[in-house]
Amino acid sequence: MSTAFPHLLSPLRIGKLTLRNRIVSTGHDTVLPMDCQVSPALIAYHAARARGGVGLIVLQVSGVHETARYTSHALMATDDSCIPGYRALAAAVHAEGAMLFAQLFHPGREIMETADGMQAVAYSASAVPSERFHVMPRALSESEIAALIAGYAAAAWRIRTAGLDGVEIVASHGYLPVQFLNPRLNLRTDGYGGDFDGRLRFLREVVAAIRAAVDTDCVVGLRISLDERDSEGLQQDEALQACAALQEQLDYVSLVAGTSASLGGAVHIAPPMAFPAAYLATPAGRFRQALSIPLLLAGRINQPQEAEQLLAHGVVDACGMTRALICDPELPNKVARQQPDAIRACIACNQSCIGRFHRGLPISCLQNPLAGRELQFGVLTPASTPRRVMVAGGGPAGMQAAVIAAQRGHQVTLYEATEQLGGQVLLAQQLPERAEFGGLITNLQYALRAAGVEVVLRRRVDRTLVQQQAPDVLILACGATPAIPRLEVGGSLPVHDSWDVLQGASVGARVVVSDWRADWVGPGLAIRLAEAGHQVTLAVNAPLMGQALPMYVRDQLAARLHQLQVAILPYARLYGVDDHTVYLQHTASEEAMLCEDIDSLVLCQPPQPDDALRQQLDGLGLEMHAIGDCQTPRTAEEAIYEATRLAWQL
Repeated sequence: MSTAFPHLLSPLRIGKLTLRNRIVSTGHDTVLPMDCQVSPALIAYHAARARGGVGLIVLQVSGVHETARYTSHALMATDDSCIPGYRALAAAVHAEGAMLFAQLFHPGREIMETADGMQAVAYSASAVPSERFHVMPRALSESEIAALIAGYAAAAWRIRTAGLDGVEIVASHGYLPVQFLNPRLNLRTDGYGGDFDGRLRFLREVVAAIRAAVDTDCVVGLRISLDERDSEGLQQDEALQACAALQEQLDYVSLVAGTSASLGGAVHIAPPMAFPAAYLATPAGRFRQALSIPLLLAGRINQPQEAEQLLAHGVVDACGMTRALICDPELPNKVARQQPDAIRACIACNQSCIGRFHRGLPISCLQNPLAGRELQFGVLTPASTPRRVMVAGGGPAGMQAAVIAAQRGHQVTLYEATEQLGGQVLLAQQLPERAEFGGLITNLQYALRAAGVEVVLRRRVDRTLVQQQAPDVLILACGATPAIPRLEVGGSLPVHDSWDVLQGASVGARVVVSDWRADWVGPGLAIRLAEAGHQVTLAVNAPLMGQALPMYVRDQLAARLHQLQVAILPYARLYGVDDHTVYLQHTASEEAMLCEDIDSLVLCQPPQPDDALRQQLDGLGLEMHAIGDCQTPRTAEEAIYEATRLAWQL
């Protein structure tokens, strides 16, 4: 056992089951099921994490009733046809030494979509609307409640019959069980409402029905938000009271935070990098003092050091490290081998995990494109013929391509024109609460060293160098350069590019940030300038600020911009400037929009691909591939994916 992580790697007893360690992949949507059943892609995804050494995998939610279809790609455990898929998944996970639980789920009023695009009929304890999805539910009758409780029990029986080790009742994030428990949502006057015992009755009967449906070796747990972080949501004392009342019926409690019902509460479902690591440790400590059964905790626990500290201090008994395991499935094995520095650390960018889910796309990871694509990529194999590979550009695309190519056995040299690897990430990490984004480069630098890539800094690749080195393959990863838009200029208003401001250019007291990109750069600069005392207007060429961002990142930024009193102008196309005025045009009405008494304009415009080297080398007859922003500027996700796909095949 690693001396650095004795608690994290120690076994844990839950019910009659023993986990090999205390690292948990908690339930999370993947968009990998097919026809609402377990698919080969879902099996391959979880098998990879089991192979990586995780102790417990909790499967994404499984609907317990036809009214529980909260998305068109949820798992459903409502009839026996689901059993073979669950059985195949359990066999794959067990073969790698991990345990597998399934989440039993009903969203109540928190319904996102239906398969045919129609608005769903939603059900809840009472007819109280959901603010986030703008859904008005209808109150469940007592006979409907009985049918739902029977659905929980039948789903648990099917899942246990398939060979899974346990089930987890989802009472977190404002879903149906806590719609009964929450006195602000449960307005019933029958036996399922009123005082605490009445509001707890639904959840208590669900647990009892599940217990009656499965054998005594089956683990039964509860997932609940320790605080929904919303004025109308379940409060910490209420959640704690419910857990204490139910603990004799349960084998464990799994704690998270937040609610699906509001924008501010939903941010905590997958808290972005603006939140501190392990930020729920203090409130979780209250639950630890009140409960005698095992306690799991999730919420920005991205590093084994953080998990070890929580366990060593007795805050919890196991740690949900879900996004960390998406990013690096081998995290537990690397900890066991005493190689924590080799872990590809999650940066909580949310771009490819929860961000892809919100776009209806299968799960992946910005840093680990293999996540969710295990069947597509397969196992990395040595190249049949090692080749000399030259990589031009040391941003994320070039670094990733160099790593994968070297891992396949090629002789790789990476050239970077500046004195530091990282490309635009070096700028991105300077934005407020984005410093962790720099972890992407830290991870890639470690991988470069481990793969044996030769790195040459302060050397720009040109035609002469290529002819001298005569590589078998040249990978162009030259990135992009700032582009100045066409403007009507009628005065001397200072105009700065965002890159210049991040590198220290000074701006005046009253600033317009013109945000064409609608991503994190514009709001990040606006926050940075506002925190420095500038009066800032963020003019966004999109219907809303952060339109291109994962919603939890966007909503966290929106909260901070509001706190700093940054004025936001949507639908704003930049047109021109004079001495103290920025002229904009409303993109829908085409009417003029003026920002007057302005001292500086900051541009967040689309950069242009750096295509100079490709043009220099035209006609050289060399095998050449372009990846990332030098193809066309996009995000680090596309850059790293393209680099991986190319180098995988060289």
